[in-house]
Amino acid sequence: MKMKVFSLLLIAAGLLIIVYGGWKIYDTNRQTGDSLTDAKKAVAAGGSLDGSSAESFKPAMGEAVGILYIPRLKAELPIVEGTSADDLEKGVGHYKGSYYPKQNGQIVLSGHRDTVFRRTGELELGDRLEVEMPYGRYAYEIIKTKIVDQDDTSIITLQNKKEELVLTTCYPFSYIGNAPQRYIIYAKPL
Repeated sequence: MKMKVFSLLLIAAGLLIIVYGGWKIYDTNRQTGDSLTDAKKAVAAGGSLDGSSAESFKPAMGEAVGILYIPRLKAELPIVEGTSADDLEKGVGHYKGSYYPKQNGQIVLSGHRDTVFRRTGELELGDRLEVEMPYGRYAYEIIKTKIVDQDDTSIITLQNKKEELVLTTCYPFSYIGNAPQRYIIYAKPL
C-alpha cells in the first residue's frame, strides 16, 4: 500500500514538473512575441521618437528597443533594455551601461540558451548579425567566440574606444540547470 501511494506521488510530481515546464515555455514565447511586436513598433516609429538619434538614445528599463536579426538562423529577436530575469523572458537583454550601435563602444546583448539563443552554437566565424534600432539598421560580422567561467565578467569592459557587438549566453547549451560557463560571440561592424 505504501509503495502504491509513493508511486502515485512520484507520478503526480512528474506531471506537475511537465506542466510547469510547458507553462514556462509558453509564457516565455508569449512574452518574446509581445516584445517583438513592441520592438517593431519602436523601430517603425523611427524619427518620431524622442531620442531617436544614436547619441541621445536612452531607453527605459524593460522597454523593447530594437531587433536582433541572425540571418543564418532565420531569427528575428526583440532587444529589451536590461538583463534581469524578467527582461530576459521578454527577449534579448541589452546590458545596462553598455552602448548601442553608432555610440562607438561595446554593445552587450544577453539571452537564455534555452529560449532566444538556443541555436547560437550553430553560428560560425564570418556570419552576419544585424541590429535594427529606431535610428537605423547596422550589420556586424562574427570574428571570434570563446567560452568563459560563469563568474568571468572580464568580457564586459564597457569600453568606448571602438564599436563591437558582444552576445553572451549560458554554456553548455544542453546543460540542465544553472550552466557553469558562458558562451561569448564577438562581432565587428561591417
